[in-house]
Amino acid sequence: MAKRLVVFNHKGGVSKTTSSYNIGWTIARNSRVLLVDADPQCNLSGLILGDDFERYYTEDATKNQNIKDGVSAAFDGRPVPIAPVACFSPPRAPNLFLLAGHANLSEYDASLTFAQTANNAITTLQNLPGAFAELLRLTEQRYNIEYTIIDLNPGLSAINQNLLLISDAFIVPTNPDPFSIMALDTLTTVLPRWVSWKKGAVDLFANSAYPLPAGIPKFVGVLIQRFNIRKGKAAKPYRDNIGEIKAKVSGSVFKAWAAVGMTLPTADYEGIADDAFCLGEIPDFQGLLPKSHEAGVPVFDLSDAEIHETGPVMAGFQEKRGSFRAQFDEIGAKIIAILAHV
Repeated sequence: MAKRLVVFNHKGGVSKTTSSYNIGWTIARNSRVLLVDADPQCNLSGLILGDDFERYYTEDATKNQNIKDGVSAAFDGRPVPIAPVACFSPPRAPNLFLLAGHANLSEYDASLTFAQTANNAITTLQNLPGAFAELLRLTEQRYNIEYTIIDLNPGLSAINQNLLLISDAFIVPTNPDPFSIMALDTLTTVLPRWVSWKKGAVDLFANSAYPLPAGIPKFVGVLIQRFNIRKGKAAKPYRDNIGEIKAKVSGSVFKAWAAVGMTLPTADYEGIADDAFCLGEIPDFQGLLPKSHEAGVPVFDLSDAEIHETGPVMAGFQEKRGSFRAQFDEIGAKIIAILAHV
């Protein structure tokens, strides 16, 4: 059975999509990974599909193979069961599978909100809270998936709530800035409220066609990223914010989530418990990023030909590529080790 991991922060611009992409690609070297694009902006789908992005949503063979159409039978009230989605796999990552996003996914948010607050009083809505879980289960089964990574949009929508609560675990990406620190305060109160709802909702929807799966998602760790390096470490303004993020995560945030069962025992956070549950501090990709987008691979999988530089510039890019590869290998290993306890 696949382990589901959500990458979530309701603050925008914290590299949720890039993190999902890089972590998924890394883990897919040795395991079968499903990447789920639950953000209507479809940036993750764009990274994976590349030049085929627009064609994917217009050709008959693929235009309905996405997360919105995957649950449409339930949300549109059609008398057919939810079925697994056919997933795209990039040639250079054959163990990686994309459950593509859809620009109009948020159309279902209103009905899901009503379904999750109507206390199962309306029969036509009772199948909605479990619909995404059923789609993921069937698609995971179809491709023998070991790890599912879900990229959520920035926001506190019913769809985000649902996808977080049907997952096993979650990562919180942040930037070293004051707004990320404020966002952590919000998540400290919102996520326990979501969990409280689920504890009462599992029995409520137990007899629906698509029951809401039991279980509380566990915090895996925080990522701190998108900062500049000076003399081998984060520049001074970033260092201060990094320290504040770590203090908050290891203090009030962890305490609040632990109180509602959203954390593991401290001993299970192998390699990160002593660093404020930080999975990694990832500096800005700088000049490697546009080359990565052009090649359709993460920065750490660029070939020398795709970097396409010479002399000292090439040597600098090669060094950065190697550094990022080692860093994401380490982050991927930490995540897998912690998920083993979930």
